[in-house]
Amino acid sequence: MLERFYRELLNFLHRQVGDRDAAADLAQESYARVLAAQRAGPPVMDGRALLYRTARNLVIDQHRRAEVRRHDSLDEVAAADEPPAPQHLQPEEALVRQQTVHGYVQVIENLPPRCREAFVLHVIDGLPQAEIAARMGISVSMVEKHVVRGTLACKRHGQGPGA
Repeated sequence: MLERFYRELLNFLHRQVGDRDAAADLAQESYARVLAAQRAGPPVMDGRALLYRTARNLVIDQHRRAEVRRHDSLDEVAAADEPPAPQHLQPEEALVRQQTVHGYVQVIENLPPRCREAFVLHVIDGLPQAEIAARMGISVSMVEKHVVRGTLACKRHGQGPGA
């Protein structure tokens, strides 16, 4: 029944998209969708109208997809037009930060065990010195000494080569 509209639909689509092959593809897709709709649901009263509406919707969808895909080539964008990435996202900066953190971790790991424990509990975990003293079974004064020792070791590391 719908076959008699093929040439007419093909010409309509060719006028819409300006490409005979693309028009043929759209016509085929339109027929496939209309035939599927006829099989799946109630009988279609005006097959020609449904065929044209389907074809028109496919053309609109094709134009939308083409608009989304249309963009400037990244090769054509001048480097001067591109804003620089924030400093903290620069690869060199990230590497320096990573190396710095690794260096501090090494300094902390090289502290004597009790000193490291007190330092980490206070500086990293944020516990008060009195609580650390109670946990470790040492005086608050000893906790203070451990924290100062760890802090000085970290400061020395920060003043070393490359800092």
